[in-house]
Amino acid sequence: MIEAALFLYDYSGNAAMPWAEAGVECWCVDIQHSIRRERLDGNIRYVWGDARSFRRPSGRRFVFAASFSPCTHVAGSGARDFVIKGGFALRDALELFEAGRQVCSWTGAPYICENPVGVLSSIPHIGKPDHYFHPSDYAGWCEDDNYTKKTCLWTGNGFVMPPPKPAPWLGPPDDRIHKAAPGDDRANFRSASPLGFFRAAFHSNYPHSAAQEAIGVAS
Repeated sequence: MIEAALFLYDYSGNAAMPWAEAGVECWCVDIQHSIRRERLDGNIRYVWGDARSFRRPSGRRFVFAASFSPCTHVAGSGARDFVIKGGFALRDALELFEAGRQVCSWTGAPYICENPVGVLSSIPHIGKPDHYFHPSDYAGWCEDDNYTKKTCLWTGNGFVMPPPKPAPWLGPPDDRIHKAAPGDDRANFRSASPLGFFRAAFHSNYPHSAAQEAIGVAS
């Protein structure tokens, strides 16, 4: 049985990197990937789709799962547009979030469902997040992540929240997400997963991580 990790609504592949480096087969699913040609980069498979279209590959045992459902219609940063967008946009966002959480749950692996601060926590059956973090909380794992972006995590299947590892020698974290310039790549820049947090999550949730670190596979 092949060990695999699943990352839904994942374009960048950042979140998958620690698992891929440790030899775990990673599936990054996003509608921005080619629908006709799957791309393989090392141990990371980039495949088209979202949580509603993904079909569980045979012969795999999932060891981790994550869902990064689109936040455009639920993030607090866009609250001024909620009235104009109306309930249909909210419905779409909820459908993608719920589909992601359902798929993550059936993997049986520790999982997270990630979104920035917004209206999801006010939905009764979703409720408040299990954890919050800023990327700068884990800049000790990746110095490029010394920035603020309050992020919510809904977790399950025994996910262990990693202890913070900031990088105080870098000085105060910056506000690059809020100040990102308009442009075609702005949404992907703002939603890219912070590598530092996922390195920390890997070490707290992958049982072989200590052995992999000892032989230099994970860092």
